[in-house]
Amino acid sequence: MRFERSKIQPADTNERMEESIVQVTTMTINERFSKQEEMRFQNVTESRLSFDDVLQRILRFISQDPESLYHFVIGSDSQVYRGYTKFVTGIVIHRPGKGAWACYRQVIVPRELTSLKEKLSMETSLSQEVAAYFAGDAVHQMEELLLPHVYQGAELQSFIDIDAGTKPVINKTSLYVQEMVERVEAMGIYRARVKPDSYVASAYANRYTKKPSRKVM
Repeated sequence: MRFERSKIQPADTNERMEESIVQVTTMTINERFSKQEEMRFQNVTESRLSFDDVLQRILRFISQDPESLYHFVIGSDSQVYRGYTKFVTGIVIHRPGKGAWACYRQVIVPRELTSLKEKLSMETSLSQEVAAYFAGDAVHQMEELLLPHVYQGAELQSFIDIDAGTKPVINKTSLYVQEMVERVEAMGIYRARVKPDSYVASAYANRYTKKPSRKVM
C-alpha cells in the first residue's frame, strides 16, 4: 500500500521529521505495558498526542466524509540497534483512494532482541495494547458516525497488521504467523493481516524504526 503525499492529512510523508519527542519505556518483555495516560503518539506535525487526542483526530477525519469505507489499522515494526531495540506502533485511519490520517508511538526496549519470535511477539503485543484502548467505546464512536450512511457505502473495517508473511522462502517469520494471527483474532474485534497486505506494519511503522533514537533514560 502506498500513501500519496497530496492526499495525506497532517501525518507522515516526509523525511524532515525530527525525533524531538522520543517516548522511551525502559521495560523488559515480562513487565506490564504502560497505562493509557502514559501513551503518547506523534506524526510530522504534532507530538505528545494522547489517546483521546488521537481518537478526536480520527473522528474528525471520518466526519469529513461519512459515506465512505474506512480501514482502521494498527501495526508495529521493530529495529535492533546497539544496546537497544526500537519499536514503532502505527495507527492509520485510511479512506481507500481518498487519503489517510496517521500517527505512531515509539517504545525503546533497552536490550538487543535477536530472536525473531521474541521480536514478532513483542510487536504483536504492542499492537494489541494500543488496539485494546480503541476496542469498545472508541470504535463505537467511529461506527456511530458512519451508521446513518450505510446505504451510501459507509463501513468501518478494523485490522491489526502483523509484520510477517506466510511464505517460508521469503519470510523467516512464517513459522510464527499462525500464533500471532490467533492472538489478534482472539480479541474478537480486529482482523489480522499479514504480508503483503500488512502495510501499516511493513511500510508505515517500518519507516520510523529506521532512524536511531536519542535515548532518554
